[in-house]
Amino acid sequence: MHPKALLDQFGYRPKKKLGQNFLMDSGAASRIAHLLDEQQAPLRVVEIGPGTGALTQALLDLNADVTAIDVDPDMVQILRSRPELARAAIVQADALEFDYESLAQGKPWQMTGNLPYNIATPLIMRLIEMRNGPQTLVVMVQREVANRFSARPSTPAYGSLSVAVQYAMQVEKAFTLGPGAFYPRPKIDSTVVRLQRRAQPAVLVRDEHRFLQVVRASFAYRRKTLANSLALSLGMQRQAVIQALQHIGLDTEIRGEQLAIADFGRLADRLSA
Repeated sequence: MHPKALLDQFGYRPKKKLGQNFLMDSGAASRIAHLLDEQQAPLRVVEIGPGTGALTQALLDLNADVTAIDVDPDMVQILRSRPELARAAIVQADALEFDYESLAQGKPWQMTGNLPYNIATPLIMRLIEMRNGPQTLVVMVQREVANRFSARPSTPAYGSLSVAVQYAMQVEKAFTLGPGAFYPRPKIDSTVVRLQRRAQPAVLVRDEHRFLQVVRASFAYRRKTLANSLALSLGMQRQAVIQALQHIGLDTEIRGEQLAIADFGRLADRLSA
């Protein structure tokens, strides 16, 4: 059923403040579902923002154990009214506050969803940094956000988010959908990204917290040199940062966006020494 027809039955109108743009393309939903690791048995999946259930149905078609989380109680009611989705657990909750670890109970799980733009980055970072977090995330996000996940050094999209995601996950941009795939039509393109947890981080560091702190501080003042940005953000002596850069063989006038993940690792270790 077309999302508009389903919503009209309940007298419901999409809420712009919740970023509600519902996927209409069942073929795209099936492609997203098949990007999950189907070798996991049983296939345990948490879906964020199920909308009118297109992806939920595709996940059930794979015989997945689905928990679908939506913050909007009206949408939860609509989803629970659909008999074909009865095998999914439909939960009304805030995805940013939900207790995923209690749900997972230490067992492997995966996450997917069409993420509203206002929660995509904080939610993904929370799941990546979680103990016993999902092994695979297949998420639909704004194309610009997807570009930041996969960006390389010395490109405009490269930043602390790029480094933090790539540190923990292997990133693959799968495909992009235009506005016509959704109701109502958004003003942007959406890209489906698969993030798979690395067996070990991209670089081994002495102190992961310090590493991520240095990464964030390195991009805090993008127009300044790395030495100046770190000195300002971390309250360090600029000369101490310069000495650390010299020790690991980097130009003292380099900027944060020029460093690869391995460089950040060496710099963080040196600053921690």
